[in-house]
Amino acid sequence: MTRTNLSEEEEAEEEPLLAEEEQQCDHPDHYEGPCAPNPYADLPVYTTIHRVRHEVINSIDDPYSIEQLRAPRINVAIVRPLVNRLWDEKDVSIIYCLLVNKLQFLREQAFEAHQTINTTRASLCELVALKLLRRFDEENPERDGLLLLANILVAGFEPFQNAPQEIRRVHSYATSWNVQQRGHRIGKSTVLEIAIVSESKIFLSAPACQKVMEAIYLGRVVYTPSSFIDIIPDHYKYKPITLYHPKKAPRLNQYRLMVPRTRNALDICQFLTLLILYILTMQHRQSDKFTTYELVFCVYATGWALDEFASILEHGWQCYTQNLWAFLDFMFIVIYVVYLVLRIHSLATGDIRSGIPALDILSAGAPVLIPRLAFNLLSENMLFVSLRAMMADFTVLTLLAVWCFAGFLLSMMWLGEGDHPPITISKWMLWVWFGLDGTGIQRSVDFHWLIGPILMVTFAFLGNTLFLTILVSMLSSTFSKIASNATAEIQFRRAVLTFEGVKSDAIFAYQPPFNILALCLLLPLKIVLTPRWFHKINVAAVRTVNAPLLLLLSVYERRRLWSTKPSKIKTKISFWDFSRFSVHADIQAVFDSDPPQSVLDEISEAEENPRPGSLAVPSISLNGKTENRSEGHRTIPTKTAKRKDSMAAMDGLGEWLHGHDNNGLTGRLDALENATRRIEYMVKKISQDLGGDSSDSETISRAPTAQDINRDEEDI
Repeated sequence: MTRTNLSEEEEAEEEPLLAEEEQQCDHPDHYEGPCAPNPYADLPVYTTIHRVRHEVINSIDDPYSIEQLRAPRINVAIVRPLVNRLWDEKDVSIIYCLLVNKLQFLREQAFEAHQTINTTRASLCELVALKLLRRFDEENPERDGLLLLANILVAGFEPFQNAPQEIRRVHSYATSWNVQQRGHRIGKSTVLEIAIVSESKIFLSAPACQKVMEAIYLGRVVYTPSSFIDIIPDHYKYKPITLYHPKKAPRLNQYRLMVPRTRNALDICQFLTLLILYILTMQHRQSDKFTTYELVFCVYATGWALDEFASILEHGWQCYTQNLWAFLDFMFIVIYVVYLVLRIHSLATGDIRSGIPALDILSAGAPVLIPRLAFNLLSENMLFVSLRAMMADFTVLTLLAVWCFAGFLLSMMWLGEGDHPPITISKWMLWVWFGLDGTGIQRSVDFHWLIGPILMVTFAFLGNTLFLTILVSMLSSTFSKIASNATAEIQFRRAVLTFEGVKSDAIFAYQPPFNILALCLLLPLKIVLTPRWFHKINVAAVRTVNAPLLLLLSVYERRRLWSTKPSKIKTKISFWDFSRFSVHADIQAVFDSDPPQSVLDEISEAEENPRPGSLAVPSISLNGKTENRSEGHRTIPTKTAKRKDSMAAMDGLGEWLHGHDNNGLTGRLDALENATRRIEYMVKKISQDLGGDSSDSETISRAPTAQDINRDEEDI
């Protein structure tokens, strides 16, 4: 039934709850509530995925590194033709299909470690996706282009979209895990999500991608993400990918709590509150009873742990662990859960002594919480960026070493026949391992007069020398690898922070400990209320709880979200910036504000009417064609604003190739190879003449001409 046939009551029921642009959806996959139709429902994603795979496999069958793929020769011969074949300005799913193929090639590579061809194909997919995204950016400037790039990166696509029905029936198990109905958003993933999972750091560090990341992080681009599982699902409203206009939005807009920049600031404030309560609890701890500080800490920490658990369910464990400080949060949650279980058990049973270990375990959370604050505040420092990867390598190698060296422990336990407990033997081995004490070697004769010392000395050589040498070498290699590509690593972490900052679960709109109350009250209401009334109650509760924060965000964003002028507060603070009191402070200050319109008009006039000695630069052709303008007897060459071809970086080469009557890139390459052969022949001819015998009657008289080269080529 269309909207025109609805009764007045039904029309009132379907009216938007908020003063925002939302449409009634006539899509066949429509679910209850207002939504925007899917503009990309007709794209053949399934076909494009297999087409990309076929093209990539046929394009390359030799292993290359990413540097070799980006070299001019490979770029012209392989990458650029593939980009031209896949380019379609109306198909925004092509980048999604490329990154899906990259992920598949990486999975296939995991089972073929002796070959690197799939790694090369995965790198080729990422490189082609990067070039296509750059072309989309060049073809669509200004805000419309920003919106298009946002649709490319965060629009949801389904791998089996528009696949044949027999394929869907065969692979119906692939989406059977989804337990929550979200209409046409079931099983959909985004380019940004696939890029993070496949660790496409070169793609994510591209300027076009970073432009969209910044817009999403600041809240200029808004959308409703798809999640794995929502604790409090509220899918009555689906917000399409749009540019946010603060002046058209309501004052109390609860969706602004899901902006990554706001989420990041709130997360830091929540963690500082948790840290302060933790310190106060440990300072006033009492094993026989609950103090007020401990009670407040437990309530708040439970809400904070619930927020982290919801983050894991939002986008999955793999995306959650890509966060820089995720392992610290997870470690503290484990410590807190163990403490809480023991503490509740001690208070319930009245056993005072069992409460002491609970507080002791909680004290072990200090080494986790204190560094976590540094990770938050210095997230772009290379030390912390590399520390995460180094900790992962260290953990894996340590577990393998413990597994391998467990045989030494069993051997000494059996030789000692129970004279020494396993804990004591493990302590001796650990001291020998790190070179702290030699007690284990001295007491090795207690196990056996000959075999005991042999086992302990062998363990010392393998553990203290071999293992530590391998560990230092591995960690040094990891750090140097990350440091050599520091910019891409930092921008990859920014993308992860931005992707995780956009939430769809309604529980994230409630700050700890209010999320516990929301879970206890709203989740039962979800069962008995209609989606519309549940949405009404949820919006009213969120606005009531966060009213001061929402008003502050509204005032700030109405003035600063799309503004490029520096704020008055920033201007006053900059006066006390002592770094500006330097010899070159004026160089920095000239770029702090945009030039006035009079200067921009002067620059535009100089570009349109170039003259000697003016500010003019060669005119820029926006259609990608090179033009020459004559001014008197001078010919002023022009530049192209869009670099469509990597050969354009070589001065004159692109024009020379385009001037030949060759159809397509094959003709250009043939012309280039012919010119190369002529140059090689000329060099060979000159070297032969210079290396001739001085007694010959014919000396070096002249260089070979073009006629000689052509004649010799015909003979060849």
